[in-house]
Amino acid sequence: MSTAKSEDFYKRLKSQLLEDTTWPSTYLYKFIVPTTTEKIDKIYGFFDAIPGAVIDSKKSKKGTYTSISIRVKMSNPDEVIKKYKEVGTVEGVISL
Repeated sequence: MSTAKSEDFYKRLKSQLLEDTTWPSTYLYKFIVPTTTEKIDKIYGFFDAIPGAVIDSKKSKKGTYTSISIRVKMSNPDEVIKKYKEVGTVEGVISL
């Protein structure tokens, strides 16, 4: 994904979050990641410092991929987008 395209995506996301959500709010992140301890630990690490973050994970039937759901209280849309950008640095992660 090109930088310009992703910036357009984040602008639309911010606009939607401002329009549809009262802040602060609990936000649900969903990711699909190749099942490697390194990648999963890295994603967990992005959310470890946030008090009250609830993280669930489930391996796919063949164990190739892991879905990770993270429910966490965020102060504003910029915080939400910042986490998406951090997780986006992990190779092979799909954000849902």
